[in-house]
Amino acid sequence: MPPPKPHGHLSFALHPYPGENLAEFCRRLGHRLLERAATPLHLLIYGDCRASDATALALRQVLGRTEWPVTWVAGAACDGGPIAGMQVEAFTGGVERIEVSGRVAGSIFTDGGARQCLLGGLTPANRKLSPAGQTVQVLDQLQTDLASAGFTLADTVRTWFFLDDILSWYDDFNRARTGIYSGVKFNTGSLPASTGVGAANPAGAALALAAWAYQPFAPDAGAREIASPLQCPAPAYGSSFSRAMELAADSGRRLFISGTASIAPGGKTLWTGDVRKQVQLTMEVVEAILRSRNLTYEAIKSATAYFRHPGDAGVFADWLALNELSHLPVISAQCDVCRDDLLFELEAEAVG
Repeated sequence: MPPPKPHGHLSFALHPYPGENLAEFCRRLGHRLLERAATPLHLLIYGDCRASDATALALRQVLGRTEWPVTWVAGAACDGGPIAGMQVEAFTGGVERIEVSGRVAGSIFTDGGARQCLLGGLTPANRKLSPAGQTVQVLDQLQTDLASAGFTLADTVRTWFFLDDILSWYDDFNRARTGIYSGVKFNTGSLPASTGVGAANPAGAALALAAWAYQPFAPDAGAREIASPLQCPAPAYGSSFSRAMELAADSGRRLFISGTASIAPGGKTLWTGDVRKQVQLTMEVVEAILRSRNLTYEAIKSATAYFRHPGDAGVFADWLALNELSHLPVISAQCDVCRDDLLFELEAEAVG
């Protein structure tokens, strides 16, 4: 009998093949998980909100009862399909769940000398509050859910904020987030890595949130901020997040690259109106972060490219082809970026 495989953490991006329907797409996800005997920790799904119920049904038919958090983002497929794709985090070992009001809000697992927690699908309960008030409420809920699992907000290393109509209230969001964070001494000594883009959610709330918390216990495990060699820290222009965060252990490293766009070292937008040059600069910035950790694009296990205009996805596809990177696991979704002059943004997760 072969020895049992060690527990492992899987990260991958999945997007529909041309002509593939929802059922086929979900079956392909099921096969991918079955091959590794892995259970989902969190699914981050980009697609038309009108397809959320049908997708949930297709997932149940393949995977059974949903026993993991799901964050649904109204990030339309740039080719017009109902689903742009999904980011999948899964694990081959034991997983505990956090349940809130009958819904699985989080997954807890131990890997790489650290106890870790992924939460998703968090939306504010009171949608009559102002968007800033809903931000405070959902961050309060995050803290409550983390506490139920033995974590605190100070353990958070990565967040995803999806803001409906982002351009109308992004400054208010930043003030609300900064207000909460100002009372927290993060265990890494740095703000979490983060993505903040414009997307609605099926709940009709002002925002939806997903987060990753991390508690190292092994001597060789830890998390730390990674600077962007080509950009200033985001707090320099009022946005409370780190450019990148690395989780390190003797068994390997996991690098979260925050939502990255065409921003100059001083914080201003570059190449306004020119999506090709915005794509080029963004990818140069991402590559510089990777190289600062002795990694290349090949280390990327999951990434999402956000486009203000879905027709611009072809520009990024051209860039990937030109640089012989068309095989990279990237989802392309239509979502507004946080400034009206930014046309493209990319986030990534790399393992080395």
